[in-house]
Amino acid sequence: MRIGIDARFYGTIGKGLGRYTQKLINNLELADKANEYFIFLRKENFDEFRPKNKNFHKVLADYQWYTFSEQINMPKLLNKYKLDLVHFPHFNVPIFYRKKFIITIHDLILVRFPTIRGTTLNPLFYWLKFLAYKIVINSAVKRAKKIIAVSQFTKDDILKHYKIPEEKITVTYEACDDFCVVNPNENGGKVLARYGIIKPYIIYIGNVYPHKNAERLALGFNESLKIKNDLGLVFIGGEDYFYGRLKNFVKEQKIKNIIFSEFVPDSDLDTIIRNATAYVRPSLYEGFELPPLEAMAKGTPVICSDHNCAREILGDSAYYFDGLKTEEVSEAIIKITTDENLRKNLIANGYEQIKKYSWKKMAQETLQIYNKC
Repeated sequence: MRIGIDARFYGTIGKGLGRYTQKLINNLELADKANEYFIFLRKENFDEFRPKNKNFHKVLADYQWYTFSEQINMPKLLNKYKLDLVHFPHFNVPIFYRKKFIITIHDLILVRFPTIRGTTLNPLFYWLKFLAYKIVINSAVKRAKKIIAVSQFTKDDILKHYKIPEEKITVTYEACDDFCVVNPNENGGKVLARYGIIKPYIIYIGNVYPHKNAERLALGFNESLKIKNDLGLVFIGGEDYFYGRLKNFVKEQKIKNIIFSEFVPDSDLDTIIRNATAYVRPSLYEGFELPPLEAMAKGTPVICSDHNCAREILGDSAYYFDGLKTEEVSEAIIKITTDENLRKNLIANGYEQIKKYSWKKMAQETLQIYNKC
C-alpha cells in the first residue's frame, strides 16, 4: 500500500499531538518494511524527521492547521501521490478530500468546552470558528474508514456525540518515554537554582486553558500553605494569553510561593520533575493522561483530579481529588507532602503502571488497522 501520514504536527511544534505523531512514525519505520509511506511535513519540522527506512519519504506540505489553505491545497497534494490510505492524527481532515482515510481522535475538548473563556477571539469570530470546527469534526468522523481513540474514555465520548457504529472505533493507547535525560555535569541543586526553585515543591507542566483548572489549583495550593508554608508550586509552560491571565490571578489573590517558568530544556525539565515532591494534574477533562505517566517514569508521585479518563489510564498509581472542590485540592497537596508511606506506594505503583503502555505496541496496532483498511 501507499500510505500517507499528515505529520504537520510532527515533533516539538505539535506538543502532545506532535509527540504522538512522531512516536507513531518512528515506530512504524521499525515495524513495517512492506508498505510505502509518504510523510507530509511543514517547513518548521521538515528537517526534524530523518527517515531511517527506505520506504519512508518526506513531502513538504506547508499549510497552516485549521485554515482555508489547508482545506483547499492539502487535498490536491494528497491526490498527487495516489495514496491508498491517509492517516490524519487529528480531526482536521480537509472536507474536499474524498479518498480513503482514518483519523485519530485524542479528545473532544473543542466540543465539550465551547466557552468564550477559552479563547482570545472576539465572541462573534469565536462562534464562527467553533461552528467551522464542528463541521470539520463531524465530516471527518462520518467519512473516516476507521477511527482510532487513545482511550476507552475517548471512544465512549465519541459514541455519545456521534451516531456511528461502535466497531468503527479502535482504542490504541499512547505511552510514555521510559528514559530520563540526565546531564552528568550538573547536580540537581544547580539546575533548580537556575530557575529559582527551592525544595520542597510540587510541579504542574503544560498549558493552562480553562479546562486545565489551574486557578482552582492555585487557590487550593494557597490553602495548603497554612499547613506547609515552606512548599512551592512550579508552573512550567509557554508564555501565552492564558498564562498571563493566571499570573494576574495569582497576583490579585496574593498567593505566595508560586514560580512560573517558560521554556525548559529536556535535561533541566527531567531534573525538576525528579526532584519534585509530587506532580499535580488538576485538569477536569483529558483524552489520555500522558504527562502524569511521564512523571511516574521519573519516580515522582502523582496527585490527580478524579475523572474517568484518569482512572482508566492511571489506575491506583495516583492519589485522586475532586478537581471542582478547592478544599479537596488543598487536602491532596497536604496529604502527598506529609505522608511518606503514601508517596512510596505511589512511586512503586507508578513504575508498574507505565509498563502497561508502549509506543511500539501502539504502532503495531495502528499498522494492523492500516492493513485491515
